[in-house]
Amino acid sequence: MLWIKAFHIIFMVTWFAGLFYLPRLFVYHADCHDQTGHERFIVMERKLLAIMTLGALLAAGFGLWLVAGWHWPLVEHWLQIKLALVMALILYHVQCARLVKQFRLGNNRYSGRYYRWFNEIPALLLVAIVLLAVLRPA
Repeated sequence: MLWIKAFHIIFMVTWFAGLFYLPRLFVYHADCHDQTGHERFIVMERKLLAIMTLGALLAAGFGLWLVAGWHWPLVEHWLQIKLALVMALILYHVQCARLVKQFRLGNNRYSGRYYRWFNEIPALLLVAIVLLAVLRPA
């Protein structure tokens, strides 16, 4: 099971790298006003979304494997809260995918300032999720 845990952590890091960087690309894209830059950001966002989605799927898959192997039935409150926060992270990921599509279609509605705030959400979730996983409060 330690191999599964290691792969879960590796792919979680991959996922979070994308979750930290993609919204930063949105900041720069929102402030970009030339066609060449716009096209460059579209490519970068699409490729990063693909890589972070792969990381998300593998992190979730290995995480579910860990839950099934070590924590089933799901009675520990810290894990229930952690999984709820992971669900919030998945919803954030879905919103990032929607934003990538809006940028691609030229329908961005938000400013760079909005995306600077939006960029902080995964950091807050990361802190809470890691603290729950390590401390396992009762």
